[in-house]
Amino acid sequence: MTAATDSVERTLEVCEARRLNDLVRLIRLAAPDQTTLPTWAPGSHLLVQVTLADGSTDWRHYSLIDLDGEQGDAVSGPTTYTIAVRREDDGRGGSLFMHEKLNAGDTLTIQGPINNFPLEECAGTTLLLAGGIGITPLASMAANCSATGKPVEMHYAGRSRSLMAFTDELEALLGDSLHIHADDEHDGAFYDITQVLDRCGPQDRLYVCGPKPVLDNVLAATEARQWEDHRVSFEVFTDPVVEEGDHAFEVVLAESGDTFTVPADKTILECLIERGHDPLYDCTRGECGVCTSDVLEGEIDHRDYVLTQSEKDSGEVMQICVSRAKGDKLVLDL
Repeated sequence: MTAATDSVERTLEVCEARRLNDLVRLIRLAAPDQTTLPTWAPGSHLLVQVTLADGSTDWRHYSLIDLDGEQGDAVSGPTTYTIAVRREDDGRGGSLFMHEKLNAGDTLTIQGPINNFPLEECAGTTLLLAGGIGITPLASMAANCSATGKPVEMHYAGRSRSLMAFTDELEALLGDSLHIHADDEHDGAFYDITQVLDRCGPQDRLYVCGPKPVLDNVLAATEARQWEDHRVSFEVFTDPVVEEGDHAFEVVLAESGDTFTVPADKTILECLIERGHDPLYDCTRGECGVCTSDVLEGEIDHRDYVLTQSEKDSGEVMQICVSRAKGDKLVLDL
């Protein structure tokens, strides 16, 4: 399910910017004239235009945060939007702009709110599993469940408690329903979700947000337990990364004949945009399905979370924001 999308571009002012810890910075935005902003529901995000080191602009997705459980449902609309940005020194530059260049009084261009990760009705317990900065959409879900009296349980994992955001607020909000796992407090061991899943009831629903390894492990565990797809919602909080064995390959656009090479450290989508094309896309993480493209020739290395296994096996369609070629060439129906 995808909630309504507000695609209008707005210019908002930074009314607060402060560091939560060494990696995470909180940024609060408001309309320059202090008018109310569009309402939103838990799981929503903003598209924020950032300026990269070379002076070019790009868009980044940041989840909206509401720890009161009220802002997203306010009838009159909120007066501010709050986001939190994790610093990625090895990233593409968006987070460095948000950490180093942005200060109170500056303005940002945004689109949204957009909700591809909505909180659904649940007859059982809403189970929230956050990895690292993946806490941002789930914190709003936790606050909403708490405010409306719905059973909720949160599991929040990170490398170190000192680098995890909103722990104090969530402890006050959830009490014993919050379970925090810091790897450095457990001899570096990652959080084991299997025992949590084993005691879940058939009407419980799971929401997962975090890095790709976290998501892959949890989805494998729910699949092994034969959980129905509708019981698991997820959002991944990392951009595509170079994996071992990734190589350059050629892409041919059948309609125009345009031919180009996709290097190992770039995606097809990025190369299309660099060459002046205007492909449809949204999440850039293989979750939403907007960038689905037909493949006329070549073997696909699927890395998305959208296509069914039968669709992947057909070899006829791919998500160009994350998936690649297994061989030396792909011909796309573009």
